[in-house]
Order: sequence, then C-alpha cells, then structure tokens
Amino acid sequence: MTPKNPGHRGGFRAPTAAGILLLLTLAGCATGTTAAPGAGAPPSSSVISPAATAPAPSSATAAQTSTAAATPPAEAVAPPAQQLPAVLGASAPVTLSIPSIGVRTDLLHLGLEENGSLQVPEDTGNGAPAGWYSGSPAPGERGPSVVLGHVNALGGHKGVFADLRKLAPGAEINLSRADGSTAIFTVDHGALYPKNEFPTLEVYGNTPGAELRLITCDGYDPATGLFDDNYVIYAKLKA
Repeated sequence: MTPKNPGHRGGFRAPTAAGILLLLTLAGCATGTTAAPGAGAPPSSSVISPAATAPAPSSATAAQTSTAAATPPAEAVAPPAQQLPAVLGASAPVTLSIPSIGVRTDLLHLGLEENGSLQVPEDTGNGAPAGWYSGSPAPGERGPSVVLGHVNALGGHKGVFADLRKLAPGAEINLSRADGSTAIFTVDHGALYPKNEFPTLEVYGNTPGAELRLITCDGYDPATGLFDDNYVIYAKLKA
C-alpha cells in the first residue's frame, strides 16, 4: 500500500486508471455493448442487394416458394430464461474472518481519492484493519465485493493480509454484516499481478453471482522499499 506514514514500506496502490474504470464498471455503466479497449470495433453488418446477386427464380422454384409461403411456420419455442445465482440483500460489512489463517478484523469503509485511486487503510502504528471499498457491492450482493488489506505493518510487523498466499481453494471467508447476517464465501483461486498490469475489469467487473475480492501487496523490492505486485484472492458466495 502506498505509505501515508514515514518509514512504512510501500504497498498497495490502485492505479489511477483503475480507479476511473471502477466508477464505470461498479456503477453498472459497463453494459457489454461497447467494444472493450484493444478489442477493436464490433463487425458491421454487410448489406447485399438481392437483386444484384441472386438469379431470377425458375417457374418450379417459384411454385415451391409459393407452397412454402402458404404453410404456416411451426410455433417458435422461446429459450428458457437464464437462472442467476441466489444472492443476499444489501447490508454493509462489519467484520471479516478467515479461520484457516487466523485472521479476524473489523472493516473500515473506504472510498476513492481525488485522483480516482482507491483509498487504503492507514496504519497509525499498531497495524491497520482491512477496509471494504464502499463503491463495490456489499458482501453477498450480486457482483464483486472488494476488501483491501496491508501485507505489512509499521515496525516490521505482519499486516492483516500477510498470509493471503496461504489460502487454498475451498477455504472459507466469513463477513458479518450490519443486519446481523453472515455472508460465507469459499476461495476459488488466487492470482499475482504486476501493479502496472493490474487487470481492472477482471477484478472489479460485474459477475452473475455474489463474489469477493481480497487485495494486498506482494513482490517486495528491498532496493526500493516498495512492493511491485498485487495479490488477489477470488472467492464465491457459499451461503
């Protein structure tokens, strides 16, 4: 995370471009009708004049066409509606616990900085709690809920998300919510990304079900005192 205190090693930093894209994807503006950057424009429909390309029909062909036109078409059967995964109602998260790595933390509520990048939890000397990005869905709502946490703490101590790499697929992550319910997620996988190649849409883009993203820093460089990478846990709602 980007240090806000002297002597704190550099860490999580959301690129400004990522923050700007967050405003689009999380607000529901990514409708899927616009071509993705770098993917090129969608193919345009070719209009071909039948009179210029098709031969004149023979008398036999015309008779067959007339017969076919007189036969009523079979009733079209509409495809079944896609069943979306069940989700929970909106309720802000209060605490997060990950039993398999001994983590339990109250959750701050974080917004965006003026430059569009994500705020990060501030370490005042005793380690910082994790923080939920309040512009993302609440844990259990449809879409990816985003929680950030430091990998280290002042004084050389471990940060709240220091052991995210130890999480294996199937591990449970519990988020208690303000309405008294608990959203339980299971880990799907983890992924390491260079900060200058952070896949914003993959991490923050819309999902059909309720999902969770835990984000911290990785790739510490002793020469610069900074972290060059981000580590992301992807999890899906269990109950």
